[in-house]
Formats: sequence, structure tokens, C-alpha cells
Amino acid sequence: MAQLTHRLWMARALDEARAAAAHLDVPVGAVVVREGDILAAAHNRREIDQDPTAHAELLAVRDAAAAIGSWRLDGCTLYVTLEPCTMCAGALVLARLTHLVFGATDPKAGAVGSLYDVARDARLNHRVEVTAGVMADECGTELRAFFQAARARAKERGPRWVRDDAAATLSDRPGGVA
Repeated sequence: MAQLTHRLWMARALDEARAAAAHLDVPVGAVVVREGDILAAAHNRREIDQDPTAHAELLAVRDAAAAIGSWRLDGCTLYVTLEPCTMCAGALVLARLTHLVFGATDPKAGAVGSLYDVARDARLNHRVEVTAGVMADECGTELRAFFQAARARAKERGPRWVRDDAAATLSDRPGGVA
């Protein structure tokens, strides 16, 4: 039963991830659920907001805290399509989130098992229960498709040089999203 429930909420997080991809943000989506109700849903907005902290997890946690009128997210579960980074994992601990469910692992930046395990670090004053790999294939497929399309766009466009008075600099990183 829990696995079916996890799949239901992860599917909702995937919808959010697709909304991020629509405006060329990395397709990561998140929902915060408490007692069977969605308190908040969000997707990455770093590119559209030009905000390095506009990760889906942080936006969803902020909105959930506002919805319940408390920074303590006791009894809440966060569903997110990609393993959280160090910033987001730290925020989940600080918010006293009860449970984290994520889809795809992130071997280059994941902080809930891949590179670090911030959410379950016994040295911290709170630990988050973690369920990993829910709909991992579907979540990974969204991410791979996004980055394949980004590489194709970059290859088609070629490097974009921006000239200022001092020097010319490369504004696109290979494989990155402009």
C-alpha cells in the first residue's frame, strides 16, 4: 500500500518536473504531503527566476511551512524526483521533515546517500526517514531527455560569444543550458 501511495505522489512530482522543463529549468519537481493532502507543489525555477536557491525542494518546503503556519514540518513527507543536494538536504533537516521520498539518485551532487547522507547524519539534531528509488526510471528518463535536448540545442547553436569592453567570454558551458 505504501509503495502505491508513494507512486501516486511521485507522479504528481513528475508533473511538476515537466513544468520546469517547459521553461528550460532542470526537470525536478517536488510535493509536500501531510495526512494525504498536498500542502505544496513546486518545480525548479533557477533559470526563470535567476535564483541559485530556487530548487524544487526549497520552494515546496517554504510553501508548505506557509500553508501550515509553522517552520516545523513534523508529519510531512516530501516527494522529489531527484535526490536532494546538500543545500536542500540541510533544509529538510532544519524543517524537521519527517519523511523524504525521492526518485533518481544524483551521483554528482546527491546528499542523501550518493556523496553525503545529510538527512540521516546521526551528528545532527534531527534525522529524516528516507525512501529512495521510487519511480527512479521515470524520473531519470525525464532528466536524461532534458539534458540530451540541451546538448542538441547547444550543438546546433554553437558557442555563443559575448563581447564586452574588456574581453570576450564564453557564455555557454558545454552540455549546459543557456
